[in-house]
Amino acid sequence: MRSLPTRTEAVVFDCDGLLVDTEACWTVAESAIFAAHGHPFGPEQKALVIGRTVEAAGEAMAQYLGRPRAGAELTTELLERVRQELSRGAAALPGAVELVRACRAAVPIAVASNSPRELLDAALWSAGLADCFTHSFAADEVRCPKPAPELYLTACEALGTAPQRSVAFEDSATGVASARAAGLYVAVVPSLPGADLDHDWRGTSLLEPELLAWAGGLRDGPAR
Repeated sequence: MRSLPTRTEAVVFDCDGLLVDTEACWTVAESAIFAAHGHPFGPEQKALVIGRTVEAAGEAMAQYLGRPRAGAELTTELLERVRQELSRGAAALPGAVELVRACRAAVPIAVASNSPRELLDAALWSAGLADCFTHSFAADEVRCPKPAPELYLTACEALGTAPQRSVAFEDSATGVASARAAGLYVAVVPSLPGADLDHDWRGTSLLEPELLAWAGGLRDGPAR
């Protein structure tokens, strides 16, 4: 595992499961859909949908549930259920607010999320992170969301930096694939315990002492 790069010019964060505890909202919604079709919902089923867009998750569920033509129907149901869960609020994950603010004080930052704009804004607002980001990008604002690289490339372009000099923070295989394809340094904090994710740096939470020390040193590091 490599150390976090001190010559970082920008940091791009995923949102769901990384900054904000929205995976609980998604899991409640997904569990309800699986239960309605007589199926249990555990780690195996969660791995099918985590990190995907709402549409991709709906299609994955349709295939798993043996209803290959019901993707659009399940997508609509999933979106409505997640919307209802998010309306009850979602908290920032431990260390998220501190890390985001420390990075923002040193370099440009952005959010690149596979959620639609509606859910991304609700999550950031609920967690008290909305005012931390002047740049955020949602799945329904690009042609090809994660695992394609477009979200990360768009974020880096908006921040005025090259992907090779930027760090992505991710929690899922779908997001990691996107960041890797875009050429960013990949830091992971898996939201699924035990998940084996491709990475350059890996931690167990955003509370890792190394993270704040790294972020605090960016402003004093080599010329960016």
